[in-house]
Amino acid sequence: MNFFCIIATLVFSIIISILFYILNLTIRIFAGKSINSPEYAPVHATIFFLFFHGHDIYDHETEIARKTPTFRLLAPGQSEIFTVDPRNVEHILKTRFDNYSKGQYARDILSDLLGHGIFAVDGDKWRQQRKLSSFEFSTRVLRDFSCSVFRGNAAKLAGVFMEYALSGQPFDAQDLLMRCTMESIFEVGFGVSLRCLEGMSIEGKEFMKAFDEANTTTSFRFVDPLWKLKRCLNIGSEAKLKRDIATIDNFVCNLIRTKRRQLSSRQESDGKEDILSRFLAESDKDPETMNDKYMRDIILNFMIAGKDTSAAALSWFLYIICKNPLIQEKIAQEVREVTGSEGETMKTEDFIQRITEESLDKMHYLHAALSETLRLYPPVPVDMRCAESDDILPDGYRVNKGDNVYYIAYAMGRMTTIWGEDAEVFRPERWLKNGILRIESPFKFISFHAGPRICLGKDFAYRQMKIISMVLLRFFRFKLVDEKRNVTYTRMLTLHVDGGLHLYASPRAKT
Repeated sequence: MNFFCIIATLVFSIIISILFYILNLTIRIFAGKSINSPEYAPVHATIFFLFFHGHDIYDHETEIARKTPTFRLLAPGQSEIFTVDPRNVEHILKTRFDNYSKGQYARDILSDLLGHGIFAVDGDKWRQQRKLSSFEFSTRVLRDFSCSVFRGNAAKLAGVFMEYALSGQPFDAQDLLMRCTMESIFEVGFGVSLRCLEGMSIEGKEFMKAFDEANTTTSFRFVDPLWKLKRCLNIGSEAKLKRDIATIDNFVCNLIRTKRRQLSSRQESDGKEDILSRFLAESDKDPETMNDKYMRDIILNFMIAGKDTSAAALSWFLYIICKNPLIQEKIAQEVREVTGSEGETMKTEDFIQRITEESLDKMHYLHAALSETLRLYPPVPVDMRCAESDDILPDGYRVNKGDNVYYIAYAMGRMTTIWGEDAEVFRPERWLKNGILRIESPFKFISFHAGPRICLGKDFAYRQMKIISMVLLRFFRFKLVDEKRNVTYTRMLTLHVDGGLHLYASPRAKT
């Protein structure tokens, strides 16, 4: 049986290699004179090279960009343009915003998971969701409510960490952070508690697992030239994605029905208008368009924004301060000084009362360390826009209608031309001037996007990350379980630590 599996695998590999060779040859033939034309960005390879670099794609793109800041991969009928030039980023995200859309290519890939949510649409649907979300994020009620939720869940997370610390057992910090941020986004965004850190239901666990796996499969579509065929035949990764999305849909639809019943009977437990409630109220004005399927799409897009990005960033933050223990101690000292808790022994519940808006604003070094983490490990490592008409980028290269232009946040954070000779060094001080935070251009520091689509939740993300970091570093020291392990990323829509982040925590003695 094993022999036949090996033979089948070899035959399949040979067929795929021949197919790629034919496609590569066809692409180059139809690319014509543009291959060597100085009017177009230099050609590195065809789009199919991405398939063979799925495990280290962002580092591979970084190496190319160091030599050629804007380059092309050839695809059937068009070019895929990659850039790390901040001038080009500003051009497509702001200056010529109306000329660059998500594009049909990205919509096809994302639609099964994200549907018509804010990250996968343009035009009226984007403006509608942006307007409602913008109003919600601007309210003081939501800011105060979210801070209360973040503090409460940070205290619960610290309780779980303490159990591991006292037992001396290792744990997967990334998994726990994902649970913590998932709990927070469901409470703040949808007005419900999943009890992610306190014995989540079977349905909740299945949903979380399906959501993460669907995220991974959807991301792999960008490098898998056969994904449409596999979806049509319902085989392999696409069959698994279909099952995962069915699990996701069932869970989210139950949530929407429950929320609708609560709103109709006015039985809200906390009396606050969460984001979902506002969208549901809006749906009453246009029930045909803003149906439950549309609500489902909105929820999953907020899930990506509120759960994955913050948890991924915090995971990389803990990883990098484990690699830099002096910085870990410097942040812990700032926490003690700002909160006035130096030399005190206190319970977590007492400490979180000292995390106020004023204390958060004074955490300059922590804010700088989080920004430095986001620079090197951006939650969304690469994003793209599609040209609606012919254009010329600020660096002089032509873009044809239908070309996709990718801006590589992961690579941009490692460019010496942008950040200096120490670009790959974790140095929070680069964000400070005389101890005070300084602002960088969003077209240079692209972790929160830029232009009209800049992240509405930027302040909320920093607030959540700072609260969790303050609580954890006030009570624990962290170190990697295996300091020799080559920690890297897994390919998803967001940048997760591959295989989890396995740490030891030790309680901090009275200081």
